[in-house]
Amino acid sequence: MANFKSTPLFGGALIADLPANFADVSNIRQVPDNQEVYIDKDGFTSIIFDITERVGGPGSSPEIDGQALTTHLEDLVGDDVDRVKVWNTTPTQFSRLEDDIPAYTLIATSAPHDQRSESSNAAATTDFTAIILTLVRLERERTDLLITINVPHIRGEYDEEDVDLQLGRQGKLIGDAVDYAAKIWETFKVKDWTLFNEV
Repeated sequence: MANFKSTPLFGGALIADLPANFADVSNIRQVPDNQEVYIDKDGFTSIIFDITERVGGPGSSPEIDGQALTTHLEDLVGDDVDRVKVWNTTPTQFSRLEDDIPAYTLIATSAPHDQRSESSNAAATTDFTAIILTLVRLERERTDLLITINVPHIRGEYDEEDVDLQLGRQGKLIGDAVDYAAKIWETFKVKDWTLFNEV
């Protein structure tokens, strides 16, 4: 089980418990103002908090919010949308947000481009990337908050026998990422709502 630490986000306007072994990418490189990016110091998994403009029509329903989730996923993967498979989508409850704030989480996988080339190193080949995408719909703030956990599965870095999403076997890397997401759902809190007026 991972150790977690309470982590201030966007200057402390938001807060959530993140794995203790994840590093703030902004200490290494420039990150857009509307994002917070953390990466596993001991692996390849990343956690991204992204404040975006709300998409879709007014109100909330499974149809409206489901379409918004699809739109954000398509924006996230760009031209790779044909290589993405969504395995499940579920409503999500955040412990420290009002019950009437809708949130949804999907688990998807994205297959890589064909990487076969003379210079490609077989040991560094990404078999697929798992994506755990949580969408929080903040209609009053005209904002969609995205929390994305990207989990690259690099050949030799995971047990291929343990992963078969069709049979419900997530393997250790995806299982860990689901635990990270669950901890975020439990601990995420907005401390300063004016953040959404500034970004």
